[in-house]
Amino acid sequence: MQLQNILFSQGFGTRRLCAGLIQQGLVTVDGVSCTDSAIEFVAEGLRFTVQGVAWEYHEKAYLMLHKPAGYECSQKPSNYPSIYTLLPAPVRQRGGGAAAGVQAVGRLDQDTTGLLLLSDDGKFIHRMSSPKHHVAKVYEVTAKHPVDDQQIEKLLAGVVLDDDPKPVRAAACEKTGEVRLSLTLTEGKYHQVKRMIAAVGNRVEEVAGLHRSRIGALALPADLKPGQWRWLTADDLAAISSLPAAKA
Repeated sequence: MQLQNILFSQGFGTRRLCAGLIQQGLVTVDGVSCTDSAIEFVAEGLRFTVQGVAWEYHEKAYLMLHKPAGYECSQKPSNYPSIYTLLPAPVRQRGGGAAAGVQAVGRLDQDTTGLLLLSDDGKFIHRMSSPKHHVAKVYEVTAKHPVDDQQIEKLLAGVVLDDDPKPVRAAACEKTGEVRLSLTLTEGKYHQVKRMIAAVGNRVEEVAGLHRSRIGALALPADLKPGQWRWLTADDLAAISSLPAAKA
């Protein structure tokens, strides 16, 4: 693939802009400056720098973000900054056109923190988002009032939400503190965790009350700080599709 097309596919601007970056000597491949925009490389696994920043070619983008509180999972946020402002421009511009860049796999409320996946692979986004695939998501909940065994039992047995007569139940649920519990869901209804907690007579604490710690067997890394992101590895992608065993 021509070097200018590699840069274009990775979100570094129009083909003309990418060619200009190369011709100005702002792109290196394997530490060597390249000024010929038409030079060809094997794209897969290619490592290069653009204006001194290191990049690696990815045919499709799969990444994780540690979503901080106070951000909306929207390209056009209403009241808070967009999570997409936390990503570098090339990741937001991949592919060009109206559907450029990565999209969030599902959404977290502006006050919810934790593991968020993003991709530009439509099939992956659908598979991870669809309730048919039962991808488990684990939430650490801080409640307003003490959590008791009866509340845990109700969450496991199933509660009825106001917009659907069919009960929704936790795949797993355990008390982790006086006002804390760990809740595993395999579907993603609107404000589901908050509504389920309300349905058993409690409520999620408004500040720092809800955190997603895991998707499948993929846990949010301890060293990935709020607002930081990284590419998913092959092991990460394998872990996402595995369902943690439900706890009794």
